[in-house]
Amino acid sequence: MKLISWNVAGFRACLKKGFANFFEEENADIVCLQEVKAEKDQYDFSPSGYYEYLFPAKRKGYSGTLIYTKIKPISVKYGIGEVEYDQEGRNITLEFNNFYLVNCYVPNVKRNLERMDSRMRYEECFKEYIMKLEKDKPVIICGDFNVAHTEMDIKNAKQNIGNAGFTDEEREKFSELLDSGLIDTFRYYNKEKTDAYTWWSYRKGVREKNIGWRIDYFLVSKRFIHQITNTMIYKEVLGSDHCPIGIEIK
Repeated sequence: MKLISWNVAGFRACLKKGFANFFEEENADIVCLQEVKAEKDQYDFSPSGYYEYLFPAKRKGYSGTLIYTKIKPISVKYGIGEVEYDQEGRNITLEFNNFYLVNCYVPNVKRNLERMDSRMRYEECFKEYIMKLEKDKPVIICGDFNVAHTEMDIKNAKQNIGNAGFTDEEREKFSELLDSGLIDTFRYYNKEKTDAYTWWSYRKGVREKNIGWRIDYFLVSKRFIHQITNTMIYKEVLGSDHCPIGIEIK
């Protein structure tokens, strides 16, 4: 089984940049998208053989998550039960026989860190939500976490300490989430790998020089890690300032 996650930075724009070709070529069983920025009637994409679950933000043209899955889930839940974040369409949970899948778009603290307090509340609420699911069956979480966890996950670590996405607070919360019983699948199988990024600034030449950040992840319950047979970063795939990532499961 193949799962893919991608912050498309606007689904309508990404569709114009080759999304459908990538979707068809990869033929994944489940595809999770973040920052969709669209209502259902605003895009024309209904792939045959997939169930579709969209959670748009109430604010037009903002945030939102979307999942395409070949496998019909047992249940679907939109949000994590917190109005501030649920009205931004940040989380969709699908329940399958052997695991829960959570599509996640973590709030950005913004350049001047003005949303740090809200981000910290989200982190606590999200961890509590995941721990409740984890008591029932293993969890797979994917999406844009808006944080580079370690210095290996960012090109210019020293210059970025304290900047949005690389503050002590954000990195510590990510560590706490992992310590609660989850594993970063890519890092588990690529312990020393550097220069593996999933986001690049739109500034000219930055992506070509691979001056990037790894802020998109697949996390899984510790008891599920040996079900993961492969991890992928599709760094050559354009269409967004993020690239897609993926995992394969037994």
